Amino acid sequence: MKRFEEVLLQFEPMISAAMWSLNIYRDHDQYRQAARIALWRAWSKYEEERGDFAPFAYMSIRGAILDELKRENRYEEREAPLEDEILNVLANEVTAAEDVWSDRIQIAISELSIAERQLLSWIFIESCSLKFCAERAGISVSGIKKRRERVMRKLKEKLQ
Repeated sequence: MKRFEEVLLQFEPMISAAMWSLNIYRDHDQYRQAARIALWRAWSKYEEERGDFAPFAYMSIRGAILDELKRENRYEEREAPLEDEILNVLANEVTAAEDVWSDRIQIAISELSIAERQLLSWIFIESCSLKFCAERAGISVSGIKKRRERVMRKLKEKLQ
């Protein structure tokens, strides 16, 4: 019989067809490798007197991909709930930290002047360009940049 490298080249399209028929849509390399190993095992066990190699190879490839799918499903069933629990705990911790920061930010913003709060609103809430903010305030763009810098410095100092 041929060398395995030649057999592998000949049966790569069969591996692709088996993966397509089983709707493999992710982790292609993992399933392709399992199929190649199955092809090698089929090639090493094959006896010419028992019939044609192609159907034997296809069933071996398909079986190996199905086994890999089962193994992956068992892994996801065991591991996914634990990941969900960890994410819920982390989300609760982050929410608590966000509440503390939210309170601190609200206090710091309330201590700013009306003009400074208005500038923050234009820049961060309304997403206005600096040019538009300058036109609204009746000053130059560099003046708006300087004001933004001062306001951000004030906030940073209050939040430390």
